[in-house]
Amino acid sequence: PPGDTAGCTFCHTSSEERCSTCHQRHQFDPAIARRSEQCKTCHWGKDHRDWEAYDISIHGVVYQVNKNDPSNFDFSKKLSDADYVGPTCQYCHLRGGHHNVQRLSTVYTSMGMSNADRGAPLWKEKRDTWVSVCDDCHSPRFARENLQAMDEACKDAGLKYTETFKVAENLQLDGMGEPMPKDLA
Repeated sequence: PPGDTAGCTFCHTSSEERCSTCHQRHQFDPAIARRSEQCKTCHWGKDHRDWEAYDISIHGVVYQVNKNDPSNFDFSKKLSDADYVGPTCQYCHLRGGHHNVQRLSTVYTSMGMSNADRGAPLWKEKRDTWVSVCDDCHSPRFARENLQAMDEACKDAGLKYTETFKVAENLQLDGMGEPMPKDLA
């Protein structure tokens, strides 16, 4: 229904077609668009935890601690020329200064994909690209090991997710679907 989706359309329209998604309308400054906080507008909250994940990661902590020091993060430079002490969202996802954010997205962006075989040929190019982004600063071995660790974490999370839905389904079948039935205190 329109009431349920009104807030969604702000973010879930083509960001590549709308400059103001990343560049503030009233201050169209590329230096502002290069800051990770610009991504927070859409990528945070209970349904999109990307900002929170980045913010508490080692990369996010390095960013938060150093972002106001121009010798560590010179946002006046183009991304392709930047020499940051840690990656911003833009440094990895807009690598080289292009504007196709999804080109360098991870392999974990599809809902319901937690049990997918990420070793399948379908994912090879995306995974290799992901590793090539990380090896700007890390070794390819390090990047691949972390990708494998994320695969395992997603697999475990997917199993827990499936298990949880089975418990809820069984409760529903047993007539316990209402969390606060009137006949119980």
